[in-house]
Amino acid sequence: MKLSDAYLYDAVRTPRGKGREGGALAHIGPHELVSQLVAALKDRTSPDAVESASALILGSVGQIGSQGGNIALVSRLHAGLPHETAAWTLNNFCVAGLTATGQAAALASAGEPALMLAGGVEMLSQVPFMGDKASYYTDPDLSRALRYAPVALSADLMATKEGLSRAELDAEVIASHERAAQAWAQGRHDAAVAPVRGPDGAIVLARDECIREGMDQAALDALPPAFAKMGAAGYDAMMLKANPGLEAVSHLHSVAHCPPMADGAALTLIGSRAAGDAAGLKPKARILARIDASGDPVDQLTAGFAAMDALLSMTGLSLDDFDRIEFMEAFAAVPAKFRRDRGADPSKVNVNGGHLAMGHPMGATGAILLTTLVHELERCGGALGLAVAHGGSGTGSAMIVERS
Repeated sequence: MKLSDAYLYDAVRTPRGKGREGGALAHIGPHELVSQLVAALKDRTSPDAVESASALILGSVGQIGSQGGNIALVSRLHAGLPHETAAWTLNNFCVAGLTATGQAAALASAGEPALMLAGGVEMLSQVPFMGDKASYYTDPDLSRALRYAPVALSADLMATKEGLSRAELDAEVIASHERAAQAWAQGRHDAAVAPVRGPDGAIVLARDECIREGMDQAALDALPPAFAKMGAAGYDAMMLKANPGLEAVSHLHSVAHCPPMADGAALTLIGSRAAGDAAGLKPKARILARIDASGDPVDQLTAGFAAMDALLSMTGLSLDDFDRIEFMEAFAAVPAKFRRDRGADPSKVNVNGGHLAMGHPMGATGAILLTTLVHELERCGGALGLAVAHGGSGTGSAMIVERS
């Protein structure tokens, strides 16, 4: 969808904590993370502008426990936003945060007169992956009928079908950690990140917690493939049946080739030009186009590529036209395929590290990509940016922005 009147006025995220017990954010509720980002946007723009928002739209995948009860509504109440602010939560798997911001952009372009808050939140330390125990995951008959497979196995399938080597996967992991560590050391993430504070006001986490500065080839060589046993439980057979020219799935991904499970949130302020003018705000970027795409549930990590290709076709742009690209490192095979096949300038892609290093708070991931993109365009003086996200069971999303 091309958009005629959608602008991003600011975007901010939390640092990402380790998504397990003992992680720096594990004792903080998701509504508190969102509330702190609301406060940060008030400080960075204006309290009146944020208070005037007509909606709070959040992506979140695990909508149970601390993320249940409509986490957008819970967050709105906790942040003290007006009762008139509509609040809804959506689940589009790992692209939900980009879908949420895209929904706000589409509403703005369609004539919504007010600003909107949109983003995502996920606390995997509190609501683990597949913690909702949906029958889609747990009922073997239903899983087979709907061709469900854990997304990590789809990464191994992609590596197999694309003929990717373990060395190519290793290179993606090492580069992501190196770029992320360097970017933090140089202050490149500072403009995008609001430190998380505890009840006493002290900073709990100020930078992404999952980065391993010592990630090197020796560390990766010590890690065996992680998903062969899972594949042998029947998923490999199902994937091979869906790909009749394939004889076997090569299991290459270790735990290090997967983005770490993480806690985190991101929030944007989006609206029409008139809504921003009324609030006295200058936009950071115009949102030119966005799309959500679906794909084959077996070859599920191709849907982000489909979203990207559809958006490029719609706009007539090529990858060479972009000054920065945030391409979600869903698993190491995904960016490896992108770099090998698409010819994008490597100096423009994930220049400050990616999810393989900094972690994957699922419902927040897409909004984090967008937040990183907008601030990096501002930092480097670039004009055009592209964000691409991939999710389980064939979900994909992409967005193009132009710096104001």
